[in-house]
Amino acid sequence: MRVVALPMKTDFRGISVREVALFQGQYGWAEFSPFVEYDDNESSRWLQCAIEAASNPRPPRFRERIAVNGTIPATNDKKVIENLVASYPGVTTYKVKVGNNLAEDIARLARIRSFGRKINIRIDVNGSWTVDQALTNLYAMYEEVGPFEYVEQPCATIEEMRELKSKIHIPLKIAADEVIRKAEDPFSLDLEGAADILMLKVQPLGGISRSVAIAEHHQIPVVVSSALESAIGIRYGLELAASLPTLDFDCGLATGALLERDVAPLAIVDGEIEISELNVELDGLDVSADRYEWWQNRAMRCAELLS
Repeated sequence: MRVVALPMKTDFRGISVREVALFQGQYGWAEFSPFVEYDDNESSRWLQCAIEAASNPRPPRFRERIAVNGTIPATNDKKVIENLVASYPGVTTYKVKVGNNLAEDIARLARIRSFGRKINIRIDVNGSWTVDQALTNLYAMYEEVGPFEYVEQPCATIEEMRELKSKIHIPLKIAADEVIRKAEDPFSLDLEGAADILMLKVQPLGGISRSVAIAEHHQIPVVVSSALESAIGIRYGLELAASLPTLDFDCGLATGALLERDVAPLAIVDGEIEISELNVELDGLDVSADRYEWWQNRAMRCAELLS
């Protein structure tokens, strides 16, 4: 196992350096990279995905290129946003982090909209709003910036999302993320009247086979997205996206652009990423001995939970 530290171009989710554990198996590189604050129970699903990636052949593909969205973190720094947009060549869809301050959120969205009226904007709240806050903020954003493709996880619970959907009177789709990937049993959830779209993140959901099963169970459109992985984890997410017979939305699999350095290049060309073999280079990225031990112990505890 190798554990590497990947510097970020700008803080994202409070992270300035992304640590990921990597190992090789019969079918290539695999990644284990639950965020450091996640407990072992939740993190074990990420390890389940890594084991699947290392040990199983890739599923058949319906496509070889995946259309992607750009991701804009919660910043209003003009230069940072311009540089990020420039790192997404040909991309016409942007996911923008919002939820902390309405005026700053609107200013950020307006800056993205200024790059062209044909740009699709989707917003991600990470479940931070109450229903009343969601109604107030979404109406204000809609009036100032125009329509959104969808809002991702506006409220923390399915019940709140259902209430919001029943009360909102602007054209708006709701995407379910945290309520799915953090659920003990995603198959038992009732999303009727609460969500129009399902976010599929291959590591948090436990791998390609489990992600596909969850999508087939809920029978609503999906968006395949990343969990801020390295190119190795993103590459496995691309395999998930390629394996789905229907893919109605651009995928959130271009977050490598947020990294100052990645373990392998994963080029965006005309708004798409081609699924190709990775040229992995880890020199100079290894973490300290104590951080390696921390990740090794974590992986061993998670493996025990899976056994």
